[in-house]
Amino acid sequence: MTKNQDRNLIVGLDIGTAKVAVIIGEVLPDGEITVVGLGNHPSRGMDKGGVNDLDSIVRSLQRALDQAELMADCQVTSVYLSISGKHIACQNENGMVSIDDDEVTQEDVDNVIHTARSVKIPTERRILHVLPQEYAIDVQEGIKSPMGMSGMRMEAKVHIVTCANDMAKNITKSVERCGLKVDDLVFSGIASADATLTNDEKDLGACLVDIGGGTTDIAIYTNGALRHCAVIPVAGNQVTNDIAKIFRTPLSHAEQIKVQFANARSAAVSREENIEVPSVGGRPSRSMSRHTLAEVVEPRYQEMFELILQELRDSGYEEQIAAGIVLTGGTASIEGVVDVAEATFGMPVRVSGPLEVKGLYDYVSEPLYSTGIGLLHYGARRIMDSEFERPERQGVTDALSRIKSWFKGEF
Repeated sequence: MTKNQDRNLIVGLDIGTAKVAVIIGEVLPDGEITVVGLGNHPSRGMDKGGVNDLDSIVRSLQRALDQAELMADCQVTSVYLSISGKHIACQNENGMVSIDDDEVTQEDVDNVIHTARSVKIPTERRILHVLPQEYAIDVQEGIKSPMGMSGMRMEAKVHIVTCANDMAKNITKSVERCGLKVDDLVFSGIASADATLTNDEKDLGACLVDIGGGTTDIAIYTNGALRHCAVIPVAGNQVTNDIAKIFRTPLSHAEQIKVQFANARSAAVSREENIEVPSVGGRPSRSMSRHTLAEVVEPRYQEMFELILQELRDSGYEEQIAAGIVLTGGTASIEGVVDVAEATFGMPVRVSGPLEVKGLYDYVSEPLYSTGIGLLHYGARRIMDSEFERPERQGVTDALSRIKSWFKGEF
């Protein structure tokens, strides 16, 4: 592969139950990201966010990686990797420190966050994210950025996301077997929210729901900060399995039928419209009613939305979601899904793919690529936030050495 040393690339890797997606983005001098490479391959060896066949995952990943490298004309060496599964958990914690010089410095901010995260975590779990929500200095609360402010005591509220250590090790091992390094593990719900939610929605209060093949990721934002996240092990594969069993068709054809013809609202489908359904064992195809297909699909979507609604109520933030629900992920792309969701949630719902995508827009604008695009945003922000104190980090062999001067305006 050609190694273009003047390109600054970052790589997002989304290993899901249904697909493996590798997305390569180029960081432009103004800090924006343009997508220059995409690899997509059906996922084998994953189930509900967990690895159950390491060799199969490695093969799927390698094929997606080869496609992306060919398109971007580069060689990937490290990635930002998504992780999901019902083992994901979250908690909100507080920390407090005294302000040394009567004025808040970066060291004070680091110390108060460190204090907030210093809670006992079981040895079988690891911390994925520690995300500040807001700060308080003496009697003033709700501070978003405390730098430079005066006071004697500072408190911080943070959101901590954890995962099972073994799950993280297994998915990381699949990446390392392809000769890649993992720059960071990212909860896929956070990545998808970065790609699909607007700042106004995060401020007003919104719930991001990423419905994939094996899991449904939930991330709830209010006042511009993440407040709650969860993973429900019910998603699109349950719909596909129902279609396969009831229509007696292979799973691969059931997935195609779901994508092309399914409607989550049976009342919107004519009883006169028919579709061709392949049979198993070489038997001839049959003509089936599309309305019958919708009657199979609708209850599954209602079940998923009811589980999501229950999670939203249990979180205590149901009344604070003024901007409503944002659906993304491949399973959110079928017709009628907004109508069924709004009837269940009783609030506004929209379906979104990645917002403000530059570069290969026609390739990555679909909801199934929200996590991958979000990983690129996460990686670019991580580079900026690190202030480049560590040695240069290369997401690909194209170096990132000059990104420090770019973000500082030293062109």
